[in-house]
Amino acid sequence: MTKLRLAIVGAGPAGIYAADILLKAEKQFDVSIDLFEQLPAPYGLVRYGVAPDHPRIKGIVNALRDVLDSGQIRLFGNVLFGRDITLDDLKKHYNAVIFSTGSIKDAPLVIPGVDLPGSYGAADFVSWYDGHPDFPREWPLDASSVAVIGNGNVALDVARMLAKHADNLLPTEIPDNVYQGLKNSPVTDVHVFGRRGPAQVKFSPLELRELGELEDVDMILYDEDFDYDEASKAAIASNKQVFVIDKVLTQWRARETGTASRRLHLHFHAKPLEIVGTDRVEAIRYERTEPDGAGGTRGTGEIREIPIQALYRAVGYFGSPLDGIPFDEKRGVIPNREGQVIDDNDEQMYGIYATGWIKRGPVGLIGHTKSDAMETIKHVLNDQANWWAPAHPDEESVVELLRSRGVEFTNLDGWHNLDQHELGLGEAVGRTRVKVVERDEMVRVSNV
Repeated sequence: MTKLRLAIVGAGPAGIYAADILLKAEKQFDVSIDLFEQLPAPYGLVRYGVAPDHPRIKGIVNALRDVLDSGQIRLFGNVLFGRDITLDDLKKHYNAVIFSTGSIKDAPLVIPGVDLPGSYGAADFVSWYDGHPDFPREWPLDASSVAVIGNGNVALDVARMLAKHADNLLPTEIPDNVYQGLKNSPVTDVHVFGRRGPAQVKFSPLELRELGELEDVDMILYDEDFDYDEASKAAIASNKQVFVIDKVLTQWRARETGTASRRLHLHFHAKPLEIVGTDRVEAIRYERTEPDGAGGTRGTGEIREIPIQALYRAVGYFGSPLDGIPFDEKRGVIPNREGQVIDDNDEQMYGIYATGWIKRGPVGLIGHTKSDAMETIKHVLNDQANWWAPAHPDEESVVELLRSRGVEFTNLDGWHNLDQHELGLGEAVGRTRVKVVERDEMVRVSNV
């Protein structure tokens, strides 16, 4: 039976789904898969990109854990591609490689004042409150009035985490330093800005409902945003998701407000023009928009300004380039055809594949990565004639390589150690889990 030695770089949902699909679908090859992850722990976006008060979404971890614990996949954590292991190394040890490194940087927002102190990328804030080991432990939460630009799920996550009282996060796995930071926040008002109308938002009904469940937080909406045009009315009538969103917003508009200590304002038809300030953020200036009759918007020329002391840009994620791999600087992805990586001359680079957000961009929910991975795996198998011929295909040779370079890698047993340690930390204080944040401590606990 032909042996397929496959490396997957990135142990988030995209990489784990790809491994699972290959193992379940392939019968004609003897498959051996190694997952390489730059962080000491697996699960990527689920561990470091989903807000801690999303236990239903984090339930995806259970399915991912079953795949890793199947005994058919090896995990090498705390291994950075390009530094600890290179493309040339992979060619010596594997038949092919799939990159599933995702997108963790903020997409750019090009308006004046975007670089002022007090203007932050939402992706960085998410990494902070999720306890990502490569981000600072402290976050400057000193603003009473905050703006969030964006109308997707990340924007709502950021707004919810800013407006929510910290004590209500204690049942979650929020790191201690994050709890203390949010506990001391003086915030009273969070403003969310979207340039289009309520019928054209990108967030899901589930995310929206969760906003309305916040304790001691008033939801503030503005009647002027709900003068729907015919295209918006048609969207509400024909699309179940849009219908539910409109229903939720309508219910909120009927609520009594004025008694809560915090307020979360939703501003639709608001196109950001400028972040105003001299030495730091002082206000956001935006143009009022209106429906254009075709489902989009156009400017009205009416300029408004709201005083704020901090701003979060939640306009999307962006991928990062990898050593020796082509990169589309405009879209933030690895150029590919259905997961087959292509070079600058539009020629396939045999043996190199991509899946997940680094393949298609940061669109869709976590579950969409399954169909993504199926497409990529199909090409991996069909390209057998052009697989690499590794000089050292034996599994132990990779372990020896990493050890010879002094790489303090973690493995699946190490993740189990860290998992149990975090659960124990939580149990000691009456919580489900307390996440370990420092990278060195994660590695130490993993490798006891």
